[in-house]
Amino acid sequence: MLSDKPLSNLDRLWCGPLLKRKDHAAETRSFKWGWSCGACSLSSVDMKTQSLGKSKLISTRLAYGNMRCVGTWNPADATPEVRARGVKAHVAAYEAGYTHFDSADIYCAGVCEEVLGQTMREVSGMRDRIIVATKCGIRFGGNPKPDSPGRYDFSADYIRACCDASLKRLGVETIDLYHLHRPDVLMNPAEIAPVFDDLHKSGKVKVFAVSNFMPTTLAALQKHVNVPIEVNQVEIHLGRLDPFVDGTLDQCIERTITPTAWSPLGGGWLGTGRDAPRNNPNNAKWTLLQQLLDKIAAEHETSRTVIALAWLMKHPSRIIPIIGSVKPENIKEAAKADDVELSREEWYQIYVAARGQNMP
Repeated sequence: MLSDKPLSNLDRLWCGPLLKRKDHAAETRSFKWGWSCGACSLSSVDMKTQSLGKSKLISTRLAYGNMRCVGTWNPADATPEVRARGVKAHVAAYEAGYTHFDSADIYCAGVCEEVLGQTMREVSGMRDRIIVATKCGIRFGGNPKPDSPGRYDFSADYIRACCDASLKRLGVETIDLYHLHRPDVLMNPAEIAPVFDDLHKSGKVKVFAVSNFMPTTLAALQKHVNVPIEVNQVEIHLGRLDPFVDGTLDQCIERTITPTAWSPLGGGWLGTGRDAPRNNPNNAKWTLLQQLLDKIAAEHETSRTVIALAWLMKHPSRIIPIIGSVKPENIKEAAKADDVELSREEWYQIYVAARGQNMP
């Protein structure tokens, strides 16, 4: 329903996503927002939602990832103008209905977290209506000593320090969804368990997650920690089918863990109007795949981007694609995947084309 009271663009109203769960496995909610003013009147937007794992966090079926929001990995290049463009991208996602915002402490050395925090300060009511997700555990070379190698670090002290630093950059008291970013070969689950307990009991973290974990690594961690792991963020797209066959998505279904997909468009080449990577040995196969996606998109009167995302979202593990574009038009276009339902036949047509061979 549209509001009768004129509101600014930064005061779009909708029902908050952080609602208490009734049935985590079956329930799909939607919420609407809308506004009117003297110059225009826009229709409300329906967004389907789902629980994250068995937790009470409710996410839209697509998330927004801000790794590219400032277009650089060098904090010195993140000028106020660059940060303002990053804020604009976040606002575009918020206005398109996304309520799940994903970041990490390493993205431009924390600047991307700061931009998300800046957006929440500038947009009235945004913090209470979104899921704030971030990650820790990756250390670049030269930290803390000049000869220190690039590595992963899940030591207790490092996780605690990273969490406090992220809270400060984000400008929040609680991180809704906190990920261990990439598996640390020296990971000691028994050392991590009390850290997770402390962060949860202190209110610094609501829900815990992992990223890029194989099933055995996730199981080893969950065996020792008292809080449930509710999300595994992995690279899933039509050019990387491993999670469908290596047990990752099977484990998500078995344990009611939500898989979130980074790079769901393969870094862009699966998107509308893009060519398959020319120098990749899979170029011929992927070009045929793109042609099939375009054909199915035309039949659904939509775009290749939407079909590639809808394909992921049909899987029963309930994959949440993370959209990383900074262009408002691309962010809005991706959200249309929420409304497309592929048939089983269409899904397998696409899967077979992505495999490059018939099913065994």
